[in-house]
Amino acid sequence: MSGAAPADHLAELLAPGLRLVVVGPAVTACAAARGHHHAGPGDDFWRLLHESGITGRRLAPEEDADLLAAGVGLTHLVQDPPRAGSRPAPHDLARFCAAVEEHAPAWVAFHGKAAAAAGDRSAGHRPPSLGPVPWTVGGSRAFVLPSASGANRRSSYDGRPTRLEWWAELAALLP
Repeated sequence: MSGAAPADHLAELLAPGLRLVVVGPAVTACAAARGHHHAGPGDDFWRLLHESGITGRRLAPEEDADLLAAGVGLTHLVQDPPRAGSRPAPHDLARFCAAVEEHAPAWVAFHGKAAAAAGDRSAGHRPPSLGPVPWTVGGSRAFVLPSASGANRRSSYDGRPTRLEWWAELAALLP
């Protein structure tokens, strides 16, 4: 439930009663090697969290454990990064749903449509668009954010010119 982890694993940041848990599709090898969430070059995660109003200040990846004090947790559908030459592990939806039920956050935000699509398929829903979705995860309301990855750069995000607009919409919904 805290900070740096061994280079082959990245710990979830979860606690009971959070306002928000952000769930990504998979831990990246870069983040795991650095021992901190969203530590890759070009990742706008920390900027978007702050500029949207979800956090009161811009955190650095090395401060990822401080998110819990802001009522925000982090997890992934695949906790262990892929090893060189191997196939990615399958999504562990049962573990994810159990963690959400156990910690009961007000909101679960899927970090990118790929993460949301995996959750959708397991629950029998159609792939979502960005924004709030009409279903819950373990009793928590759900929202789909555009990915903060540096690879996710386009001129429109489901009709909006910036990713920040979606992140700010989520911030306005949080308790």
